[in-house]
Amino acid sequence: MKIVKGIIQFSYNARYFKFGRIDDTTVEIWFVFHGYGQMANYFLRKFDCISGDSICVIAPEGLSRFYLEGFYGKTGATWMTKEERETDIENYLHYLNAVYYKELSGIDNKNIHITFLGFSQGAATASRWAVSNSEGLNRLILWAGIFPPDLNVEADSDTLKNIEVLNIYGRNDAYLNNDVIMEQKEIIRKLNVYVKTIIFDGGHEMDSDTLESLR
Repeated sequence: MKIVKGIIQFSYNARYFKFGRIDDTTVEIWFVFHGYGQMANYFLRKFDCISGDSICVIAPEGLSRFYLEGFYGKTGATWMTKEERETDIENYLHYLNAVYYKELSGIDNKNIHITFLGFSQGAATASRWAVSNSEGLNRLILWAGIFPPDLNVEADSDTLKNIEVLNIYGRNDAYLNNDVIMEQKEIIRKLNVYVKTIIFDGGHEMDSDTLESLR
């Protein structure tokens, strides 16, 4: 029996969450990307400390959801797995572009500061989107996560050199051991971009004091 893989394109409905509005008074727009097993609406609550009249924070959600334990109860989302990895990446990049243009269509974003912030697994998502659609992007923040190793060094380094890049993590982050930190440093070296590192006292988490300092 010969098994043949097929690929099909079709229309897809996907949700995202936000607080704040985008109009002539908007000064900042943040796109924030949750980590593995999180949900966008709950992740968005972590940004309440930077809420205000002039800021809009938008939280897309990974397109694959699953039960965190067993077959019922709490659910989480993921941006991708190793299975059909490239297809998952292509799908969520199309989804993120759709969210971007829905929210910013007709808006003059030249005077708006745009930030992409990715937490943990979301750092790779934010990075991939940043190099594929850097329109109006001012800052990329990798929080408790690293650049994905599949970035194109020659093509993507030029894009990243034109934006501010921050690498933020907790001093006691159990997921960022020395091997992971060294991997990040090697990717940064190959990309040849300046990355500002901020380390806070904490673990694998969002830290409100550090977050507030970024506004």
